[in-house]
Amino acid sequence: MRAVIQRVSQASVTVDGGEPRTIGRGIVILLGVGEHDTLAVIPKLAEKCAQLRIFEDDAGKLNRSAAELGYSALVVSNFTLYGDTARGRRPSFIRAAKPPLSIDAYQAFLQAMSRQGLANVQHGEFGADMQVSLVNDGPVTIVIDTDEWTRH
Repeated sequence: MRAVIQRVSQASVTVDGGEPRTIGRGIVILLGVGEHDTLAVIPKLAEKCAQLRIFEDDAGKLNRSAAELGYSALVVSNFTLYGDTARGRRPSFIRAAKPPLSIDAYQAFLQAMSRQGLANVQHGEFGADMQVSLVNDGPVTIVIDTDEWTRH
């Protein structure tokens, strides 16, 4: 799986033109599921995202997490994180997971995030037309690729 985590002062997602789902301070997670991913990695990934120390402590060091500070998370499914641009100008998305794996993984990740002690977990809808708005604070952006965990 791939997760792009951004530290935000505020964020929202609008699904199919509906009411915005908003958070204040916290993290936005764009989540992509790969064709060879399994659900087994989801608890660790959710914990890693919520506990990632990307917020300043009193000394100004990145030493506190969204969960520790009682901040929120906004999670949006994003299959384009598996876009392959090695050839040509049009990305190939063949390595992105297809349903049912992609849907099951997204739902399982949302459930795992709800158990991380965050103040609020908002989310988009898998496969929907969504507009994401955010104010990246810092900017701080971290990319996690769970495939890299097995290489170390």
